[in-house]
Amino acid sequence: MNKSELIDAIAADAGISKGAAKKALESFVTNVSESLAKGGRVSLVGFGSFSVSGRAAREGRNPQTGKTISIAAKNVVKFKPGAELDTHVNK
Repeated sequence: MNKSELIDAIAADAGISKGAAKKALESFVTNVSESLAKGGRVSLVGFGSFSVSGRAAREGRNPQTGKTISIAAKNVVKFKPGAELDTHVNK
């Protein structure tokens, strides 16, 4: 499912226009992104939790040349599914 298909599904399920569904989805994405950028955590009971975790700097290898390269430290987003989502997916 891509973004436009999700917007169509939200509009149909909620009985709202596609424009309103698009605004709601964009608002959700923006607010989750901003919260995670501040180091926060977003929990949706039954669906799951988004959090940010730090990844340390490390050395890697270029697979074409075999040369050692340094990979910078960065923050990564993690998602842990909730019990309801996990149960629904693993029926």
